[in-house]
Amino acid sequence: MTAIPLIIALVLGATVLVGYVLVLVGMRQEDRRMRLTDVPPSRAAGLARRVTGCHVRG
Repeated sequence: MTAIPLIIALVLGATVLVGYVLVLVGMRQEDRRMRLTDVPPSRAAGLARRVTGCHVRG
């Protein structure tokens, strides 16, 4: 019974780590000229925009 909370904690930790890495990758893929277009260059960039709150409304 003591292994179940450890497994849950490991799964949640891995999920948070993967999400963090995806946001970092998306932020690196954004345009260097600081201009946001309507369509993000990739899904990771779109996720980074959502998480950081940098939306572009068309």
